[in-house]
Amino acid sequence: MKEAMLYEKLPDGKVKCFLCSHRCTIMPGKRGICAVRENIDGALMSLVYGRVIAMHIDPIEKKPLFHFLPGSTSYSIATVGCNFRCGHCQNYEISQFPRERPDAGIPGEEMTPEGIAEGALRGGCRSISYTYTEPTIFFEFCHDCAMIARGRGIKNVFVSNGFMTPESARLAAGFLDGNNIDLKGDAGFYKNVCRARVEPVKETIRIMKESGVWVEVTTLIIPGLNDSEEVLKSIAGFLVSLDPSIPWHVTQFYPTYKMLDRPRTPVETLRRARDIGFEAGLKYVYEGNVPGEGGENTYCPSCKEAVIKRFGFSIIENRIKNGSCPKCGAAIEGRWA
Repeated sequence: MKEAMLYEKLPDGKVKCFLCSHRCTIMPGKRGICAVRENIDGALMSLVYGRVIAMHIDPIEKKPLFHFLPGSTSYSIATVGCNFRCGHCQNYEISQFPRERPDAGIPGEEMTPEGIAEGALRGGCRSISYTYTEPTIFFEFCHDCAMIARGRGIKNVFVSNGFMTPESARLAAGFLDGNNIDLKGDAGFYKNVCRARVEPVKETIRIMKESGVWVEVTTLIIPGLNDSEEVLKSIAGFLVSLDPSIPWHVTQFYPTYKMLDRPRTPVETLRRARDIGFEAGLKYVYEGNVPGEGGENTYCPSCKEAVIKRFGFSIIENRIKNGSCPKCGAAIEGRWA
């Protein structure tokens, strides 16, 4: 365990957590909504510090980050726990473990920040990704790993639901290089599916962009829940209002966890979502989870030349030269070096 960052001690032994936008007030002996931060004798403690439940070397494209060191690998880690309760979570076995099995303890391999950085170096990874579950809930470990990694030339990436407070988002922006943030739907979707709110997510995207972190956004399109033109146009319009160069990943849902009754997202829906993004003014829109359909390639927004060709998480060809299109010389926004 380690004492949490960003919390306040209250009267009667209570504490208030400022890491995510639930801003839980936690009684002594109780845990927050994430189920991995506990009030122990009037101090808020992280129960998952250094308890790594998943550790893999992934292509950076899996995050997905398509404009951030393409073709590189990322040392990807997670602990158990999450501050959302999404019924379609593909990693529910670990994200919901502390909530569904509160008496089972906190599983995971004991790791140090130094060990994580060393593992990334040994694996030839150019970045560490805090992913699989929501990194905000193991923020202290992310912070300490990132500080050491930065000193060794390793980049740091969040794959996040974005439900942070402005305080934690600004703090994270100080050690992050990239962030893929889910913008899952409208206010109704967040209330009914995530048991959360959409505005804090939008604010996190704003803060990350303003702070110079490379941001890409993902929307998993679930039939009947967030696939309407109204919802998709709203998301695309919001991203354009911040920066038309934010890459938007519109991704195919497949039945999992508590949403086994819903069908896969039709490819036609993804194509329409991609068109909506371009019509709104976004420069880069990608179809996810449908390899080989062409919607995963990067095209020059000026001359429409294919500058990066992909199949799934693999780079087939990368023609970008010094951050520019080799045909017309237009800038292709990203972190290429």
